[in-house]
Amino acid sequence: MEEAARSPLVAWESFYVIVGSSGAALTGLQFVVMALIAESSRRSGVREIRAFGTPTVIHFCEVLLVSAIVSAPWHSQSSVAFALGACGFAGVAYGVIVIRRARQQTGYRPVFEDWLWHAVLPLIAYALVLIAASLLPSHPQRPLFVVALAALLLLFIGIHNAWDTITYFAISESQARKESGDQEIDKARPPRDRELPSGSI
Repeated sequence: MEEAARSPLVAWESFYVIVGSSGAALTGLQFVVMALIAESSRRSGVREIRAFGTPTVIHFCEVLLVSAIVSAPWHSQSSVAFALGACGFAGVAYGVIVIRRARQQTGYRPVFEDWLWHAVLPLIAYALVLIAASLLPSHPQRPLFVVALAALLLLFIGIHNAWDTITYFAISESQARKESGDQEIDKARPPRDRELPSGSI
């Protein structure tokens, strides 16, 4: 019975080794991103981090979890479907929570791209896992492609959001340093160079 349950999953082992390893490595990368943000002069509040930082880690962990579920030695397809369905349902519920947190925070005003990558696409990915899990016991082949698509989508969403976060803070830090440098230059100028009477030239 075990071999019968694993037979559709065996072909996916190499795929999920690559995807799961990537999810684990990128989870570590997100810790580096948060460390750089902590050293930045532009600090974010807890609400902003919960709305835009924590979900990225969750997406990478979801990829790792899905990879582990599909690679585990299950005794039946229904067990695999139940585990994946629980992941998909939890992901959809968490996606709704993220949207609420993004709307409640006041430190950053999301634009369309933020809503797309932080809210819409993750919900689609988690919904795909949930739908595929419901179809897996009766149709074991095609739903596995849907799960793989969702895992890749979550991986790319996490990569995009991590990159978007670090570039946002890098640009903000650069602008803050430039403004600070301009102020220092302005203070170093002699008083008559700072304010010239109108018509003096």
